[in-house]
Amino acid sequence: MKKNKTEIREFDPTELLDSEETMANYLNLELAAGDPHYIKVALNNIARARNMSVIAEKSGIPCSNIYNALSEEGDPEYSTIQKIVDALDMQLIVVPKSARIELYA
Repeated sequence: MKKNKTEIREFDPTELLDSEETMANYLNLELAAGDPHYIKVALNNIARARNMSVIAEKSGIPCSNIYNALSEEGDPEYSTIQKIVDALDMQLIVVPKSARIELYA
């Protein structure tokens, strides 16, 4: 009897980022957690889900520069992050910790 082989494909989080609300919630969770690495990962995933070429055009940053800035080795300046966030039609806001909703309950 021949065994069926199961094909396993790599998980792509961009497949789950199917609405503005989901994208905003994802980025907010990572911002609240405060780890710069995962904030970069979230921005990268959201930009890829939204079409990196479109984000590059809207931000005025070449696609290759966005990929480099949001890569494992990337260390983007705040101005780069702000341009990417603007191109995603999002905004970053700050709230006092005392008013912050616990996102990891």
